[in-house]
Amino acid sequence: MRKISVATGRPYEIFIQRGIIDSCGKIIQSVSSKSQKVMIISDSNVFPLYAERIKKSLSDVGFTVYSHIFPAGEQSKNLHTIYEMYQSLVENSFTRKDLIVALGGGVTGDMAGFVSATYLRGINFVQIPTSLLAQVDSSVGGKTGVDLPQGKNLIGAFWQPVAVLIDPDTLQTLTPHFFADGMGEIIKYGCIKSRSLFDTLEKENAENIIEEIIEECVTIKRDVVQRDETEKGERALLNFGHTLGHAIEKEHNFTDISHGQAVAIGMVMMAKAGENNGITRKGTAERIACLCQKYHLPISDTTPIDNIVRSSFNDKKSTGSAVSLIVLDEIGKSRIYPVEKSEMLDFITKRVKIYE
Repeated sequence: MRKISVATGRPYEIFIQRGIIDSCGKIIQSVSSKSQKVMIISDSNVFPLYAERIKKSLSDVGFTVYSHIFPAGEQSKNLHTIYEMYQSLVENSFTRKDLIVALGGGVTGDMAGFVSATYLRGINFVQIPTSLLAQVDSSVGGKTGVDLPQGKNLIGAFWQPVAVLIDPDTLQTLTPHFFADGMGEIIKYGCIKSRSLFDTLEKENAENIIEEIIEECVTIKRDVVQRDETEKGERALLNFGHTLGHAIEKEHNFTDISHGQAVAIGMVMMAKAGENNGITRKGTAERIACLCQKYHLPISDTTPIDNIVRSSFNDKKSTGSAVSLIVLDEIGKSRIYPVEKSEMLDFITKRVKIYE
């Protein structure tokens, strides 16, 4: 078993092991020994695959197990779904001593985490991420959130889990589309913090070394989060490609383009804009574009660029008259670069040729 300790305000550990969902009960009991009830929150795709195994493991150590299932997809990431989760907790008399288990991908983890942060002003929760994107990124760090029609994750809270249990075997049930979705975030880590990871992704097939990749990405995020838990500075670097990516998702009404795909497009656009504004080393955007294509991710979008830029103004990283963009100096080195909203369109489009 690989174990990574996270020294945030509420410290916890990340466990990485094949088959860990079958022994999750003992681990969860060790981190939440006073809990009597567990609510598994999951979506309609993931729940049928793993819930019975997790229920058995939890029941075997004495927990009374309940479940709440919502329709799979980003479209469910809204306040109505959150309200229904609250109702399930109230109807089953959950108290502050009880526990939520988030079983699924990033949408599940974000919403279950937000419910945990706000129900009774905070109860414990455990992340059991089953998608590649959630395993390498969204399950770690304590960001929770819900979408509004105006933008992604505009409501949220920082609320750390009491444990994260990562079972790489769950990736076997992912379609190629959702494996590629997670690769968008993995490539991001190489871009912002690890040239060696980026080089490895170019040379190797990520599927063949996925456990090592998960551990490296989680370790990078752990280190950043420990230094900046509530995103006052360095943690913003984790948003490379996300300001434009979130805007692209919104322009597609959160339906026909996934998060990792949108981030891939956003990374290519930001790298090219960085090059053309004299910030980023020449050739960086082409390397990123080629790597995204290797892992079956798109690198362009048909949405008019002015629409994307306008939608980006509702991004969480928008402060007053400026947007804090994340740019690269080169692969593996990133920084925060504020741009005035009035200059944003020119910054992004300045001699930019979006790769076809």
